[in-house]
Amino acid sequence: MSFWELLLLALVGWTGVGALGVALSMRQGQRTKVWRHLAWIVGVWVVYLAALAGTSLLQPQRVVAMGQEQCFDDMCFAVTGAEEVPGFLIHDGSRLLRVSVRISNRGRGRTQSEGLIQAYLVDAQGRRWEESPGISGVRLTARVTAGSSVVSEPVFKVAKDASGLELIFTHGWKQPGILMMGAPDSLWHKRTVVPLGR
Repeated sequence: MSFWELLLLALVGWTGVGALGVALSMRQGQRTKVWRHLAWIVGVWVVYLAALAGTSLLQPQRVVAMGQEQCFDDMCFAVTGAEEVPGFLIHDGSRLLRVSVRISNRGRGRTQSEGLIQAYLVDAQGRRWEESPGISGVRLTARVTAGSSVVSEPVFKVAKDASGLELIFTHGWKQPGILMMGAPDSLWHKRTVVPLGR
């Protein structure tokens, strides 16, 4: 567990204790203590969120080369290629792009997965495309035995004029990493991108 994870965990624990103090003071009818406890809780969170915003906004965007791994604990993801899917007739002028991702489990002795991982594409104009459901085979969330790898090939339907495509891995908004300093998914953090050369 990293220092930033411990810091966030300590802050959440401290907030829980503070909330119990607020509840106890309310029950005893001590309004002054209630407002004092609430002020401390809000004040500490404001300072933490300001530090999070400053850290996130000052960090440069990370660009990961094709073939280079991005690891989340023991699970690592490396984009190994991207190609257009031939033979699909799409009447709106879109095109299908298949991205090959090698998923590796660097852990020892247990099968595991990165359950919340998702990927999306952005282009030079800032447009975003999610993975097309029902087309891909092995999911990015596949369970991988310790010390081995599998290949996932998510497919994305992108505009015909899309260029400068980059792939971004994310865990979405429903996870504690959005409040952790230095995490690639934290609030205001510039997303780590993998240029696809397309």
